Amino acid sequence: MALKKSDLYRSLWASCDQLRGGMDASQYKDYILTLLFVKYVSDKAKANPDSLINVPEGGSFDDMLAAKGDKEIGDRFNKIIARLAEANDLRNVIDQADFNDEEKLGKGKEMQDRLSKLVTIFNDLDFQGSRAEGDDLLGDAYEYLMRHFATESGKSKGQFYTPAEVSQILAKVVGIGSETRQDQTVYDPACGSGSLLLKAADEAPRGMTVYGQEKDNATWALSKMNMILHDNEIAEIRKGNVLSSPQLLDSAGTGLKTFDYVVMNPPFSEKAWTTGLEHEYGRFEYGRPPEKNGDYAFLLHALKSMKSTGKGAIILPHGVLFRGGAEGAIRKA
Repeated sequence: MALKKSDLYRSLWASCDQLRGGMDASQYKDYILTLLFVKYVSDKAKANPDSLINVPEGGSFDDMLAAKGDKEIGDRFNKIIARLAEANDLRNVIDQADFNDEEKLGKGKEMQDRLSKLVTIFNDLDFQGSRAEGDDLLGDAYEYLMRHFATESGKSKGQFYTPAEVSQILAKVVGIGSETRQDQTVYDPACGSGSLLLKAADEAPRGMTVYGQEKDNATWALSKMNMILHDNEIAEIRKGNVLSSPQLLDSAGTGLKTFDYVVMNPPFSEKAWTTGLEHEYGRFEYGRPPEKNGDYAFLLHALKSMKSTGKGAIILPHGVLFRGGAEGAIRKA
């Protein structure tokens, strides 16, 4: 039977309670989402031996459960996660959280108890029956947590999360829908946790071919995990600053790769957008954006990343409609 959302959310908050005290709320997600990920892929591998994620011996949630009460529980958790990461080329993706960190999780018995309770909470969740009819329970939970942590940690939500409703509107604006083919491409050059990309691809009944880039290392890792949680294992999410170092280039490596659809919610009015910028890749043919405001740099990157028949939708602050100077010249062009 499919797991109820209410049960999942209850478990997630019980996990948050276990982690309170030693760390900032923004760091809970590193631990909770890692455990959620390991539990989900372990359950999926039991239900479907042909699962795209390989769960090796010594790298499953059951192995974590077996470490309950062990004095070396933190170290054992790290080794189990490392084994799962190694088997799936997910090094530096799912192994970002250190489960043996005494500063965050406490020393000795405190860490032992805290991690034992955490693994017990997750053991009560059964993902084997989920998504049987296209249900996306885990992806919803992931975004639910992202939304909460974005608020709690005082960071701007837009830094790594675009609300589902906004994402759906952008997908509809660019025309992704029932006619969209699986081999058509959607790209987000500043993809954060990947929520916008996933919602856009969801508007196509058969799915789409997904590409993205994200500069923040931890958020890039979250995006990679999010793709797998949403059964988008083959999505190509690159790491790095898309303005100074775009990773998705054409076959010659001299121009930007182009896509059918581009959607983006970039950082607003980025002050240091020129940092590290060497190659323009023909992006500034309509003019160079002002040094201290990157809004049009992202817009021009999106334009250059579209096929001749491509469509794009980008969220920007409304100043882009009326500011003068270099931006006025670009707007006119």
